[in-house]
Amino acid sequence: MCSPKLWRKPLMGVVPTDTEASVKIQEMGILPLLSTLLNPQSSCTPKVANIIAEVAKNEFMRTPCVEAGLIPPLIQLLNSTDQEILLQTGRALGNICYDSHSLQGQLISMGVIPTLVKLLGIHSHNAALTEMCLIAFGNLAELESSKEQFASTNIAEELVRLFQKQVEHEKKEMIFEVLAPLAENDAIKLQMVEAGLVECLLEVVAQTVDGKREEDVAQLKTASDLMVLLLLGDESMQKLFEGGKGSVFQRVLSWIPSHNHQLQLAGALAIANFARNDGNCIHMVDTGIVQKLLELLDRHIDEGNVTVQHAALSALRNLAIPVVNKSKMLSAGVADVVLKFLQSEMPPVQFKLLGTLRMLIDTQVEAADQLGTNGKLVERLVEWCEAKDHAGVMGESNRLLSALIRHSKSKDVVRTVIQGGGVKHLVTMATSEHMIMQNEALVALGLIAALDLAAAEKDFEEANLVAVLHKLLSDERSAPEIKYNSMILICAVMGSEPLHKEIQSRAFIDVVSKLRSHENKTVSHQASLTEQRLTAQS
Repeated sequence: MCSPKLWRKPLMGVVPTDTEASVKIQEMGILPLLSTLLNPQSSCTPKVANIIAEVAKNEFMRTPCVEAGLIPPLIQLLNSTDQEILLQTGRALGNICYDSHSLQGQLISMGVIPTLVKLLGIHSHNAALTEMCLIAFGNLAELESSKEQFASTNIAEELVRLFQKQVEHEKKEMIFEVLAPLAENDAIKLQMVEAGLVECLLEVVAQTVDGKREEDVAQLKTASDLMVLLLLGDESMQKLFEGGKGSVFQRVLSWIPSHNHQLQLAGALAIANFARNDGNCIHMVDTGIVQKLLELLDRHIDEGNVTVQHAALSALRNLAIPVVNKSKMLSAGVADVVLKFLQSEMPPVQFKLLGTLRMLIDTQVEAADQLGTNGKLVERLVEWCEAKDHAGVMGESNRLLSALIRHSKSKDVVRTVIQGGGVKHLVTMATSEHMIMQNEALVALGLIAALDLAAAEKDFEEANLVAVLHKLLSDERSAPEIKYNSMILICAVMGSEPLHKEIQSRAFIDVVSKLRSHENKTVSHQASLTEQRLTAQS
């Protein structure tokens, strides 16, 4: 199979490669003369283009070809109606620009993409020319600068039309290799959907789902992956969702209970992509999609396919975002199933299960209380709070630990977190570079101080909480919310004698008094209250 990356490998022709001959052509100064022979009306033009293509297969000859001014006349030849000229010209340009993004970018700026798309439409019956165009598209499509030009053509329509005519696996793969990078552009995604690509992909899936041949497995993966990619665009996704009644959406649902792991994966990822707005999420939960996902996860507790676990948890996390869905999903037993993966050693799965639980307990007091008093869960969270090699897992663990306290406001949860060694991680979280995490940590710490200061006192001391608060209040870059909640926490921990002594030793009054003139009225008001408290107890 010919490589589908544009000119990733020099395109082969009928003339044998001869390094020595190429050297002599360069030494004799022949290259600049060749540009004068690239005349659309000349019968020798295909041969000249062929010579250039063969010469340019040698890496050391590509720069000389550019310096000889061969690219502009070659691009002009792409307007020819002679198919042999077009083929050899494409080969020559491809080999000159092989593995050079800067030269490929030059071709794009000279308008080669619309010309090649037009050629594909005109000469789709010519296998060699078609292959040349596909190889070109496959590489040019990887350059970000190409996307706008491709979007202004009917490339999606031409590729879908070409795909529908193919019977050979290799040719379909070549087209797939072009479609995938192009489908990263939202405008082109929509064009592909409107051109009927989805129907082609569904047909490929139906034909290959039970296939045992290697090429069937490869086509199934490529087609289902591309289907998921099309759903990453908001417009294309909504067009296929059709209010939850679309035939494509219904077909994707049928993939989830499939026996095929690739289809299970694609189905779960598709649901996660459909679940990118509240309306879709609410509709899917109301129509029973949660149960399908839970059944899929249950199958993979033993089968242990990490990619399927990750995809199904991603879908559940997205579905849990709308407030109205949370209680329904909790009642369906989502939390119980998710907890079965608590022993997973795979960071992608850990990350998604943490995010799913955090979404589920948001505003759900009873669920937060139940999970927050689960000693095994809290123990695992504390362990993951130290997962420095996996920042995402570490961050989500901290956020869930904080969320359990903030949403339950329960003394039992606070005690479970204290006993599990979670306090020090929340203090560290308050120093995060992300303001939202800082704020979540400060609110949770404030609740710990309010609900069980005596039990947390030693942990607060060992974690240097007072020093952290002093730094947050002194830092001009701290957001108003951070300063406000830091002062609330200062007042809350003053009930502890050792913490109170440390507060006095750090001259908090000076820091707080400066905040009385803060431009944020809430901050300045709290500064006045905090100063009064500090003064009264000094």
